[in-house]
Amino acid sequence: MHAFQCGDFRFGLDRTLVMGVVNLTPDSFSDGGAHDTPAVAIAHAELLAAQGADIVDLGAESTRPGAPVLPLEEEWSRLLPVLRALAKRGLAVSVDTYKPEVMRRALAEGAAMINDIQGFRLPGAVAAVAGSVCGLCVMHMQHDPASMQLAPAYEDVVAEVHQFLAERVAALELAGIERARIVLDPGFGFGKTVRQNYQLMHHLDRLRAAGLPLLVGVSRKSMIGAITGRPVGERLAGSVAAALGAVAHGASIVRVHDVAATVDALKVWRAIASPEQAGA
Repeated sequence: MHAFQCGDFRFGLDRTLVMGVVNLTPDSFSDGGAHDTPAVAIAHAELLAAQGADIVDLGAESTRPGAPVLPLEEEWSRLLPVLRALAKRGLAVSVDTYKPEVMRRALAEGAAMINDIQGFRLPGAVAAVAGSVCGLCVMHMQHDPASMQLAPAYEDVVAEVHQFLAERVAALELAGIERARIVLDPGFGFGKTVRQNYQLMHHLDRLRAAGLPLLVGVSRKSMIGAITGRPVGERLAGSVAAALGAVAHGASIVRVHDVAATVDALKVWRAIASPEQAGA
């Protein structure tokens, strides 16, 4: 697959794409409350785009372990002013939601992509996106945010995640959704232990067997803290290392908080891989 259709944007996959995270929540695990007013969130998203983010991902409901469900209208009231402003500025905006009604509204306001932690499993989710040209991120999650980290259990985490993603892709294709619109997310930290997360990372090539691009989001997550011993605010180096490791194992898109550092690391990575393109 050579391109990803993401609304009115078509991204070539000959290089790694960077998705910048913009949390509009007061309670996200990494930066809750940092961007929870429209003006601050809009400015932060524009900064990430200027730093090299190809896509900005807006999340108005925290999906950290143990997070409660947010009422639809509250989620939408957080999203609308930021989404509307960024879409008018011509940015490729992804909306992180699993609610079909929020998906419909977001697409009407110019969202280029829907990023669904439920993998478009809720009734009405597939129908909400089928008639558009938006990009779709299909993520694996065991259980739900409230309970996913209580006791994650698999016989073979890689095989089970692969099977789930393949089944969701089949459901989307059955609804007439083109494969060029779909990317797959193994769901690091969503119903997985630290060991299971790293097993998934090591075997990303097995998840690429479906022929679809992989989106990996591990930035600042507990799997980084478990290895480094660092608190959330001190996980930059570990997060960049994890992003490069994901690319080495086949990721096409990395979802990160620290865009500038990740973009720089990827530039050096590409220069090492292709020194003839590194300039004089």
